[in-house]
Amino acid sequence: MQLNGFHHLTAVTADAPKNHAFYTDVLGLRLVKKSVNQDDVSAYHLFYADGKGSPGTDITFFDWPAPRERRGTHSIARTGFRVQGEKAFSYWTDRLKAKGLKVGEPTEKFGRITLDFEDFEGQRLSLVQDESDTPYAIWDKSTVPAEHQIHGLGPITLSVPDIAPTEMVLTKVMGMSKAAQHGNTHVYWMKGKGPVAELHVIEEPGLAPAQQGAGGVHHVAFNIPMADYTAWAERLRAMRVPNSGPVDRYWFKSLYFREPNGILFEIATDGPGFHADEPMETLGETLSLPPFLEGRRAQIEAGLKKLG
Repeated sequence: MQLNGFHHLTAVTADAPKNHAFYTDVLGLRLVKKSVNQDDVSAYHLFYADGKGSPGTDITFFDWPAPRERRGTHSIARTGFRVQGEKAFSYWTDRLKAKGLKVGEPTEKFGRITLDFEDFEGQRLSLVQDESDTPYAIWDKSTVPAEHQIHGLGPITLSVPDIAPTEMVLTKVMGMSKAAQHGNTHVYWMKGKGPVAELHVIEEPGLAPAQQGAGGVHHVAFNIPMADYTAWAERLRAMRVPNSGPVDRYWFKSLYFREPNGILFEIATDGPGFHADEPMETLGETLSLPPFLEGRRAQIEAGLKKLG
């Protein structure tokens, strides 16, 4: 059994309408699912991805009225998005600067062109050269030209004070291989090629622990085939990893656990997919609820703000 790269990453926003405008209008991603946090139905759960909501392409947000994140270790520190070609970096540098965002300059990092920037809440993001042939779907209604659209996630960077226990879980439990070390950054590979299959872990023993909030990340999810779900649940149980047990999110099935430095991981299946309850052509256009919440639709809708 191997992890097929990332499935999604879930972050926190305190302003759902502005978040929606940024990730669709500025980054050109498609809102493929407009739902609610299944454990807190007062909060939106918004999923932005490629044109078809492919696994490994979506960043998602819980909308909570939280103060800004206090940065530190024991956290997910930066989210990479893949783009392709030098012209893409020129395009994105100009585009992000024109929007008044905090943005650096394209630079080579670990052998790839990388452009670091932040969203309006300080969410730390990067655009990274994608040398892989991982499939992704163009979104023909995107605000970004097809040749410069975001391909999906990767790499994602964690910050921990002690690499040893985290590395043990990544390699012994999750089956990753250690690929490289650049200073205090350790690189781990999953199945696949390029940044979609890379998890970066920075060892930062001098940092205080992060305090989660708006502009921070809640958890990262790793992609598995649906056929492997039961085996992964049994693997975690057999290795005595404290975990959620099977959780059905309707559009995918999940297993949740914390690695030893306290970062929340999710293992998520590549199906059934976001089109399980909506036509592909109209994904994300109306509020989508899993069946167990459908009876509360009117109450839930009344408690949500308009996105725009």
